[in-house]
Amino acid sequence: MNSPPAATAPARRFVYIVEDDAAVRESLTLLLRLRGYEAITFGAAEEFLAAGARERPACALVDVRLPGMSGLDLQLRLKGERPALPVIVMTAHGDAATARAALRDGAIDFLEKPVDEADLIEAVEAALQSDLAQIARDKEHENILVSMQRLTERELDVFERITNGLHNREIAEELGISPRTVEVHRARLMEKLAARRVADLFRLRFELDRRASERAALGKCS
Repeated sequence: MNSPPAATAPARRFVYIVEDDAAVRESLTLLLRLRGYEAITFGAAEEFLAAGARERPACALVDVRLPGMSGLDLQLRLKGERPALPVIVMTAHGDAATARAALRDGAIDFLEKPVDEADLIEAVEAALQSDLAQIARDKEHENILVSMQRLTERELDVFERITNGLHNREIAEELGISPRTVEVHRARLMEKLAARRVADLFRLRFELDRRASERAALGKCS
């Protein structure tokens, strides 16, 4: 008799709690662990940054008022260094201006203490789903780069011009080759990129350009 297949272990999901009040840290840790999350605590923003915590999927639950670097300053730091990490901001001193600042700078949510359990779990779930979606996008982009590396220099020339909106005859004239040769390169690059239609090539180009723009923007912020 065959044994049943082993059950797949649930993926670990991490919540980094950055909170200077030990009692609040313990309360949040207990609540989150009872819900199945991996809660990892830090008493200060500097402590969290020094730990270099990189587990994923993950989110950061950050108090606004911290010793040393504030929670909002930590959020800005993470926006520049780890833009994919979702941040939830919380405070006992919430006001409209603080909430606007946090959300403007990309916070997933803004929670006031004492934190309502249902609101917390809802915010954490939204943050982790956001990170899972980013992980999937990163994997897709990695696959695109691997496929692009398989193209020859001439195929890259043709890809660039196709996605610039040129037709075969225009590409042939620009590269000094025959339209038939352009067709051959086009067929080969589409096969390597698993593209069924020209629209698929445009989607790949848009993704490459978008990532390049994001890297440029991060470079300016650093």
